[in-house]
Amino acid sequence: MMDPSSSSDSGDGGGIPFVSEWIAAGSRKYQNLLDRTNPHVRRRWAGFGVLAAAYVLRVAVVQGFYVVTYALGIYALNLLIAFLSPQVDPEVAGDGSGPSELPTRSSDEFRPFVRRLPEFKFWYSITKAFCFAFVLTFFEVFDVPVFWPILLFYFLVLFTATMKRQILHMIKYKYLPFSSGKQRYGRELVPTQQEPTPPSGA
Repeated sequence: MMDPSSSSDSGDGGGIPFVSEWIAAGSRKYQNLLDRTNPHVRRRWAGFGVLAAAYVLRVAVVQGFYVVTYALGIYALNLLIAFLSPQVDPEVAGDGSGPSELPTRSSDEFRPFVRRLPEFKFWYSITKAFCFAFVLTFFEVFDVPVFWPILLFYFLVLFTATMKRQILHMIKYKYLPFSSGKQRYGRELVPTQQEPTPPSGA
């Protein structure tokens, strides 16, 4: 006669791997979707623009959740600074590999700007933050009453001071956080072989 306890144990043991495989399959599909959206920079940021507009509209309609919006702005500001900063900070690089490896406007050699936070991770992080904040606006417990002009004033002061420090850092070490406009080597720069012109007497 079969022991019922052994059959229940085997059933529980079979359920756990099934859930793990289902989660792993979902993670692979989600990662595959992210990999497919990686090359579409404009479409990704256009989608983020729609999401940001929906969040602003939501906050304007309910007229609340200003603390959530303030926290979201601080987080977005930190992401922006990491996006504009080089991967190796010349102030802390003591081996001489700081400013000399950063792309400058007067540099003849093309060196792409290596960011501390890559563009895709910047987009992914800020999109997740806006989605999370948008979901929080449907829970009244996060609608903390506050005088929103003070929060707006604090954020503007913090944004101005942070961006001023970042711009001064860029001027001091003469680097550009963008690769657009720099010299690129492509097929159009390779001189084409022209046919020899026939002599005039021929």
